[in-house]
Amino acid sequence: MRRFLLRRLLSTLGLLLVVATIIFFLIHLVPGDPALTIVGEEQATPEKLAAVRASLGLDRPLHVQYATWMVNLARGDLGNSLVTGRPVGMDLALRLPRTLELVTAAVALAVLVGIPLGVVAARHPNSRLDVGASVVALLGVSAPVFVTGTLLVLVLSVRWRVLPSSGWIALSSDPGGHAALLLMPMVVLSLSMTAVITRMTRSSLLEVILQDFIRTARAKGLPERLVLFRHALRNSLIPVVTVIGVQMGNLLGGSVIVEEVFAWPGVSTYLITGVNQRDYPVVQGVVLVICLAFVLINLAVDLLYGFLDPRIKYQ
Repeated sequence: MRRFLLRRLLSTLGLLLVVATIIFFLIHLVPGDPALTIVGEEQATPEKLAAVRASLGLDRPLHVQYATWMVNLARGDLGNSLVTGRPVGMDLALRLPRTLELVTAAVALAVLVGIPLGVVAARHPNSRLDVGASVVALLGVSAPVFVTGTLLVLVLSVRWRVLPSSGWIALSSDPGGHAALLLMPMVVLSLSMTAVITRMTRSSLLEVILQDFIRTARAKGLPERLVLFRHALRNSLIPVVTVIGVQMGNLLGGSVIVEEVFAWPGVSTYLITGVNQRDYPVVQGVVLVICLAFVLINLAVDLLYGFLDPRIKYQ
């Protein structure tokens, strides 16, 4: 186990180095001038633009900028925003917990709804329950988040006025208001993942139910509930856990529209602002942190395999 963890952590460092290099050079290929964004088109003169570029270090050769950024990155310094001058690490420390809270709540809701729906569909294949679960899954996959988000705001906020339409309040200052603002973005973000978990649970469970050890368990006279939940469901969860890990990583980087629709001040909105302003350190820092989170989630999923199936050994 220790050797496995050490090897994965070393590979993670190598992967982050590659990702950091790709991000750095790709972001500098994007058209636009950060100095022009900072000065403004109306007040821009060649002298002002040159002064801003010199103060930000943008007038130095690209390989020198890259070496400086990598040295600072090795020290844990993600640099300062070119527009606000604030440390990117400080802004990420402020915004990342908000996105993690939203994604974690959405994943929890998707698991709590998706796995039971998948079990019911697999337990009664080709029945009305199965068809109903399939319809719910189809709607969850096919409905874009900006459509479902707008519809929820229209119905629950504008028409019925039972939930606030958008915004964010600190949990410590108003727990009730925080939960009310979290509810709609959480539901919208979880819809697609719920559908995928439902379909994966159904197909995996149907495959396991037909295997010999399930038939043997039933022949021993074990109650059907025990056979289903202790033997069949546990052995069918490995592909489901894989999907949850991949989907959770996607939600971290894909919550842009949800955060924009509900004005949730998380990492994704910070990334979009950085892209629009050509704020290189912000974009590099956010993408790197999302990549690190994605790698760590996959590592956690790999470790969970051993718990679900003791036959899996780490070498």
